[in-house]
Amino acid sequence: MMTPETIAKIRTLMAEALLKEDDLEETFILGGGPGGQKTNKTSSVVRLLHRPSGIQVRCGENRSREINRWLARRALAERILAREQGRKSAEQQERERKRRQKRRRSRRQKQRMLDAKHAQSAKKEQRRRVEYD
Repeated sequence: MMTPETIAKIRTLMAEALLKEDDLEETFILGGGPGGQKTNKTSSVVRLLHRPSGIQVRCGENRSREINRWLARRALAERILAREQGRKSAEQQERERKRRQKRRRSRRQKQRMLDAKHAQSAKKEQRRRVEYD
């Protein structure tokens, strides 16, 4: 269950984003993923649509529909604020970071990296003990 303090924080965030309950269209979707048969049979995933901006958010983080309703409102408010302020959300930054990590290196980058590794290897080779006969 969500604490009253958390709900109050979400409400202030919604007020800051000028998000009104009347502008929201809320639908519930069948859940999925881990949690077994019960999760897949109940409509615990919340989809919020902010009609004026057209922004849509889905939230199924929790098995509880009520908690997902509040989490979806928070995510929607954060997304609207991020759009207004022209900054990227933490979620979007994380996605971009992972995309950059997975990106294939250019030949020149790969060659530089290998050269640096060979240089480091040569340095370490010189640190080895000298064996006397």
